[in-house]
Amino acid sequence: MVIIIGEYDCKVDAKGRIMLPAEFRKQMGEAEVYQFVLKKDLYEPSLELFTIDEWNRQNRLIIKNTNPYDPEHRQFIRDFRMGAVELESDGIGRILLPARLLKAAFISKDAILIGGIGKIEVWAPEMYKKNGGDMDVRRDRALRIMGNVNYNLDDV
Repeated sequence: MVIIIGEYDCKVDAKGRIMLPAEFRKQMGEAEVYQFVLKKDLYEPSLELFTIDEWNRQNRLIIKNTNPYDPEHRQFIRDFRMGAVELESDGIGRILLPARLLKAAFISKDAILIGGIGKIEVWAPEMYKKNGGDMDVRRDRALRIMGNVNYNLDDV
């Protein structure tokens, strides 16, 4: 699993292509083409660009933890995979994003790419600013989630 680090502004060209930042390509390992799965985020008005390895890992996790005969689980699987499309970069690192997914995430001429665990989040700048929350909200969230965690660096 690769952890992708960084946040980059990028342009979306008239055909719907973005340039994968050189820093992201370096972190993922040099390749002639990069393979991804792009999908709508389940919770936020953004897109998730999974490396193919992470996409496969997420699907194994879902298969392990769901029952295909349970209607609620089946709906979750549909929700997770909704709009998913396989993509491949071209020889210079551009990725063509489908117009329907760009529209779903309110992305037009500009986008923000944010590294994550096995994926890159793709946001419209105004949606990213709007959904970030203010400093107090972020602080309180961090405290709720990590404030009572007793961790030892040897455990990770």
